[in-house]
Parts: sequence; C-alpha cells; structure tokens
Amino acid sequence: MIVLGVILLIVAFLVKISFLWIIGIILVVVGLILWILGAVGHEVGGRRHYW
Repeated sequence: MIVLGVILLIVAFLVKISFLWIIGIILVVVGLILWILGAVGHEVGGRRHYW
C-alpha cells in the first residue's frame, strides 16, 4: 500500500493531477499506520503482521 501510494504521488507530480496526489497521500498514511500497528504487535485484520 505504501509503494502504491508513492507511485501515485510520483505520477501525480509528473502529470499534475491533484486527485491522484490526494489518493497517494491517503494510501501512504494508511499504509504507514497499518505497518506501525503490525510492528508493535497489534493484530491487523486478524493477522499478526500486516504484510
């Protein structure tokens, strides 16, 4: 999810589409939150690790 968000941010920057920029930021933030929750031991979606 983080990688997809970064790809969308790069594409949005190159093509100048603000909608992709917003979606990319949201995906990066959600991905980081899920990654942190999984790293500290909380189960995310019934799994011990997010990945």
